[in-house]
Formats: sequence, C-alpha cells, structure tokens
Amino acid sequence: MGPEPVQATLSSLKMLDVGKWPIFSLCSEEELQLIRQACVFGSAGNEVLYTTVNDEIFVLGTNCCGCLGLGDVQSTIEPRRLDSLSGKKIACLSYGSGPHIVLATTEGEVFTWGHNAYSQLGNGTTNHGLVPCHISTNLSNKQVTEVACGSYHSLVLTSDGEVFAWGYNNSGQVGSGSTVNQPIPRRVTGCLQNKVVVTIACGQMCCMAVVDSGEVYVWGYNGNGQLGLGNSGNQPTPCRVAALQGIRVQRVACGYAHTLVLTDEGQVYAWGANSYGQLGTGNKSNQSYPTPVTVEKDRIIEIAACHSTHTSAAKTQGGHVYMWGQCRGQSVILPHLTHFSCTDDVFACFATPAVTWRLLSVEPDDHLTVAESLKREFDNPDTADLKFLVDGKYIYAHKVLLKIRCEHFRSSLEDNEDDIVEMSEFSYPVYRAFLEYLYTDSISLSPEEAVGLLDLATFYRENRLKKLCQQTIKQGICEENAIALLSAAVKYDAQDLEEFCFRFCINHLTVVTQTSGFAEMDHDLLKNFISKASRVGAFKN
Repeated sequence: MGPEPVQATLSSLKMLDVGKWPIFSLCSEEELQLIRQACVFGSAGNEVLYTTVNDEIFVLGTNCCGCLGLGDVQSTIEPRRLDSLSGKKIACLSYGSGPHIVLATTEGEVFTWGHNAYSQLGNGTTNHGLVPCHISTNLSNKQVTEVACGSYHSLVLTSDGEVFAWGYNNSGQVGSGSTVNQPIPRRVTGCLQNKVVVTIACGQMCCMAVVDSGEVYVWGYNGNGQLGLGNSGNQPTPCRVAALQGIRVQRVACGYAHTLVLTDEGQVYAWGANSYGQLGTGNKSNQSYPTPVTVEKDRIIEIAACHSTHTSAAKTQGGHVYMWGQCRGQSVILPHLTHFSCTDDVFACFATPAVTWRLLSVEPDDHLTVAESLKREFDNPDTADLKFLVDGKYIYAHKVLLKIRCEHFRSSLEDNEDDIVEMSEFSYPVYRAFLEYLYTDSISLSPEEAVGLLDLATFYRENRLKKLCQQTIKQGICEENAIALLSAAVKYDAQDLEEFCFRFCINHLTVVTQTSGFAEMDHDLLKNFISKASRVGAFKN
C-alpha cells in the first residue's frame, strides 16, 4: 500500500476568514478585505482591534473600561481609527480580563491601556488608561519581542531573553517573591537570573517561561495544578518543571487554568484544570504533573489555548486541526478532529467567549477561484469563441461554458459551427443579463427589464433564474409600475409574483388606479382585476 493521497485543496491554503468571529459582522465586506492583523477580545468577544493594508489601526466594540484606547468609554458599532498609535506597526499584542491591552511594536516599544485596578498597565497608577501609554520604566533600552497577559497581570520578553512582569500579584504571578501588586515593570529573576528565555505565556493567574535549553519555569497560582509541579501550592518565584527532565519544550500555551507544552519532537503534554476535558486525557480529573496527550501519530506543529477559555487546540504536520475541552457548552475530553485548516478557527467557532488566542495575521490572497475566473471571462472578446448579435450589438461568450451551464445551449450549440448567433426575440439588456447569469449566478436589472428576463427564463425553462427575476421585480415594485408588473406576471404564469403584485395594487388602490398603467390596462385583465378586487373586499365602504 502506498501512502494516503493528500488532498491539497484551496481551503488548505485559504486566507484566514476573520468573518468567523461574530464581532466582524459589524464590518462591511470592503473593510474585511483590508484587514491584515486582528485581535478579538473582551469578556464576551465583543471588542476588536485590527490593522489594515495601509498600517492603520482600527478598533470596534463595547469599549469596556476604555479598552479600545480611544480616550473615552463610548461603545462603537462602527470601526474607529486609533490615531494615537498612527505610524506604529504591531509586532504582538495580548489582553487581560478587565480587559487591559499590552502591545509591542515592531520597534520593540510597549504600549498599554484599558483596565488598571491592579496596576496591570505598568504606569505606576491604578487609574484606567483610556489612551495607549508608552511604558518605558526599566524597559527604556530594551526591545520587547513578546507579550502575554493574565487576568490582571502583564508579562513581556525582551530580545536579550529577559522577562519583566507587573500588575496583580495576589498569588505570586509577578514572580517577585511577595504577594504585593507590582505597579511598574520588574525583571523576573530568581532561578531565571542567568537564563535566556525564548517564549512566554500566562494563564489567568500564573506565568510560564521556556528557556533556550528547552526547560520550563513557572510561577504564580497553582490551585488546579496548572504549574505542573506535582502539588497545588502557589509559587511566588520561578520554579523549574522537574517532571519534564530530559524533554526539550519549544512552545507553551495557557488556558484559564490549564497548560499545554509542545516538545521539539512534536509531542504535547498537558496539566492543570480539567473540568471540561481541556487536558485531552479522556477524563475530567485535574493533573498536577505533565501528562502526554495523544492527538494522532503525526507530529504536532502548533498548540493553542488562551487564558479566557477552557479550550485547547493543536495542528499536525499534515494540516489536521484538533480541539478538546469546552466546545460551545459541551465538554470534549479527547482530541477531536475538526474540519478547520487553522487553530484560530477553533476559537472563533467553538470557544466561549469567541476570542482570538493570538494576534491573527491575514496574508493577502490574490488567487482567483474557478468561479471568480469565469466571472471575469464574460463578454471578453479575447477568449470568446462565440458572439451573439442582439439589437446590433455583440455579446461575447464561450460555447463550452454555455453548454455546461444551460440545457437549451447544450442542444442548440451541439452541431452548430457558427461563431455568430443572431437573436431577435429578446432585447440586448435582457439577453446580456441572461448570459451574464450563466457566468455569475446572479442578476442585476431594473424590475422592468427583469420582466423581459422572466419571459426568457420561462422560455428556456431556467427555474432558478425565474425565481431571481421574481425577486428583483418584487423588490422594485412601486405604484407607477405595479399594473405593468402584474400583467407580466399573468402573462408568464408566475403565480407567486401575480399574487404579490395583486396584493400590492389592492393595498395602494387609490394611487394605482390614477396611473397611466391602469388607464391602458388590457380589457380582460381589467375585468379579472376588478372581480378579484371585489372578492377581497376592496370596494366595501
């Protein structure tokens, strides 16, 4: 047996669809096309910050505690530009539960804003920050490369492998050895003193740091065993996870109260809280020691979790995305294969709240789908092998596409060698709309022209097109054209439309009977109309 064929479809290359996060329903299609980075946050996933193609930063949402950084606490249903950060490019960003935001620019500067009751902004105060504040105390000559937030504390990593923490410290999550809140950035030392840290993460009230040798150091709250030390005692200074001896860890991710690590061999270990099955061990018992998670035989290349959810996700080398833990109110206790192509989608669709676990990056995709390519070819003389002559004008088409898309053309073009077809039964706008429909699946016409297209659709027995025409006519009906549209509906036996136009005429009877359309109405139709109108009581005094 040879290897399984790998299906490389467009979806495996597909650009990330930010539209999967409900908050983005507030943006127009045009706005969504311009997004290049995005972060969805907030206790209900109702806040978002995104950057566009032109490096502008926009925010949108409920603006709890001024977390949108706009200088006020007004919620906004339309994207507003965050001018105070104009010209800055975002390298990474994280958020807390308040929420507060910690952002690092590509220059390595740190900005914070939002909730600050526990000094988590690091500016020395406990006033909420309504605008981004540049944090330079103890960081002035440092370049920050990674940021992480717990509920109410903040952690950053510098380019030289040092870690700084500040904010809420009730469980030792700042790593200072005490439980006093930390108002400004403080370097986390202890046994990290001479170590080079390569990546960091925060749970709700704990911290993790991976050093260049692949060892993991942990500190803070440990009530659910989320530090992986084999006990549930809080840890006010960094402590090595001894149970991972001999295992080189590359990445760490923290959920609300559980931890995932990824080793250099593509293996996942989990520990901590497990009431939703977020450890993926097949049960709901907390684990205070690292426990291997069996995802599939393939190597894991990415793990995902975020401190506001009890959801875990992983991606394999073959591109499969698994999830476990809390999934829309259910508990999934073993890794479950999803139909997604990236871990981000797991959090958009399954997590509560629907947030992003990292700053999303959207690669622009200029690849055209089959459908988009065909749309472009309609009426293109360069590639066409057939032209229709209607009202003295040409419409360019492709025989093979017409045969594939339309029963009528399958037979009429079968043995037809001509490359010009003259068409006198229908007007140019109507026939062009019909051909365009075969390339695009949609129509855009005035209601009067849609009547002509309805005639054509009836003639060619194109039922879906007939429905679209009826829809267009209904949307475009008014007192002036109501009688003409009613006559058309009768003529083309479109009963549903006839009923609709008739009801419209009755509801607007006084005005409709004054129109020229009514004055010129066909005799039989008029008799029919009056008798039907009297039956529904239009003439009762």
